[in-house]
Amino acid sequence: MRAFHRRPRSDDGSTTVEYAIVTVAVAAFAAVLYTLLTGDSVVSWLTSLVMKALSVPS
Repeated sequence: MRAFHRRPRSDDGSTTVEYAIVTVAVAAFAAVLYTLLTGDSVVSWLTSLVMKALSVPS
């Protein structure tokens, strides 16, 4: 029997696609983080934390 030899496939562009997928994922993660961190509850929690840290105990 004759052995079949596969030619290696060209992977041109696969790195570009990987970078594009990672970039979209990072942008989505940043949008979620921004939404969470700019919410009223987080801002008020951070404000109270800083105020408590800066207050002088009596």
